[in-house]
Amino acid sequence: MRIYVVNNYGQYNHLIYRTLRDLGVETRLISNETLPENLEKIELDGLVIGGGPSVDRSGYSMEYIRNLDIPILGICLGHQLISMAFGGEVRRGEKGGFAEVEIRIVEENDLFHGFGERIRVWASHADEVSFMPEDFKLLATSDICEVEAMKHVTKPIYGVQWHPEVAHTEKGEETYRNFVLICKK
Repeated sequence: MRIYVVNNYGQYNHLIYRTLRDLGVETRLISNETLPENLEKIELDGLVIGGGPSVDRSGYSMEYIRNLDIPILGICLGHQLISMAFGGEVRRGEKGGFAEVEIRIVEENDLFHGFGERIRVWASHADEVSFMPEDFKLLATSDICEVEAMKHVTKPIYGVQWHPEVAHTEKGEETYRNFVLICKK
């Protein structure tokens, strides 16, 4: 099992790496400037797009992920980059900074299997998805942000606004464990 983490230079990218490694996954942090053709040469089972600075300041483009045929999980900035790659929109959030947020899961799915209706997570809402791409469905919401989590309707591509890898997030390790199971299918 090989899942790489796109390092967008956020403060938690190394925790994503460590969480996957501790789950027995062969993993590596790779630059967000890694060329798509170099990714295609690696036999990956999945890809996590990590967090990082504001979309406005990042200058990153993940347009190529539309053509990858592997499960993908976007975390915070990664979630926003997935949205933009598929035609969604991102805006500055009304609530910024890291804080605890209660998430309502609106549709049970493979990523949140067995979680129940609500979990408390650690999230930043400096930027957030304001318009979900057409080919995506809503998985979770909160009083702070409408699109806390989403999934492509036919592909195993997921995005979450929060950070499952931090200790303050409920069901965080389970989120990554479920993503590993998705990658094994």
